[in-house]
Amino acid sequence: MTEREPSASPADQLPRPDGEPIVRLAGVVRVHGEGPNAVPALRGVSLDVRAGELVAVMGPSGSGKSTLLNLAGGLDRPTEGSVLLEGRELRDLPPKRLAELRRRSAGYVFQDLNLIPSLTVAENVALPRELDGASTAKARRAALRVLEEVGLADLGDRFPDDLSGGQRQRAAIARALVGERRLILADEPTGALDTRAGDEIIQVLRQRADAGAAVLLVTHEPRYAAWADRVVFLRDGRITDSSDSPATEGAGGTDGADGMGVVSAR
Repeated sequence: MTEREPSASPADQLPRPDGEPIVRLAGVVRVHGEGPNAVPALRGVSLDVRAGELVAVMGPSGSGKSTLLNLAGGLDRPTEGSVLLEGRELRDLPPKRLAELRRRSAGYVFQDLNLIPSLTVAENVALPRELDGASTAKARRAALRVLEEVGLADLGDRFPDDLSGGQRQRAAIARALVGERRLILADEPTGALDTRAGDEIIQVLRQRADAGAAVLLVTHEPRYAAWADRVVFLRDGRITDSSDSPATEGAGGTDGADGMGVVSAR
C-alpha cells in the first residue's frame, strides 16, 4: 500500500485550519418537484467541513450524495435550511455574486467531467484563473503546475478527445485544484481510474487538505474513504452515521452504516 507522507501541495499554500467551517449545511432539505410528484433528495442534513479536513461521503446510489455536493458548492439551492460558504449565506447572494464566490472559493470534479473539447488540457485547467482576472500567462503557469501535480505535465497541449478516460479524469481534477480554492468538491473522482492512478489522485486531495483546504469527497470505495479524516454515511437523504477514519482513530478499521467497512489504505 502507498504510505501517506504529510506534505504541502506544490500549488499556492492555503491558510491552516482556524476552527471555523469552510462550508456549513444546517437543516438542509432538498425536494425535487411539487405535490404528489415531489421527490425528497435530502432530509434535514447538517454538516460542517473545516479547513484542513477531508470528509468522505458514502452511501448507496440515490442516497443524495451528489445533491449534497451541489448544495455545498452553490450549484443548487435548498428547499429548506441554510448553506454557508466561507461564512456567506448562499441563498442571500444575487446570481452574479454567487457565481463569483463559487468560482473563487470552490473547485468541482464532476462525474461527467465537463471539459471543453475545443480547448487544450492546459487551457481547460487555466480557464477558472482567467475568469478570475489572471493574465493568460499567469493562468497557464498555474495550470501547468497543477497538471504536473496530477501526472499530466506532458499533455497540456493535447485536446480532451486525445486523452484516455483516466487522463481526462485527471485533467478535470487539475481544473478543480488550480488556484487558491478553499473548498474542493469531488464526485467519484477516481471512477475512471485504475487502482494505482486512483491512489495517486486521493493522495493529491489529501495533500490539499493537509495544506489547508476543505475537501468533500463522494466515493463508493472504502480504500479511498480511509484517507479521510471523517466518513459520513447517507441513506435516503439522511445522514445515518458519521465516524472518524481508522487512520485518524489509530485503528485498523471500522464499520460504518449498513455494515460498510472502511479499511485503511494509507
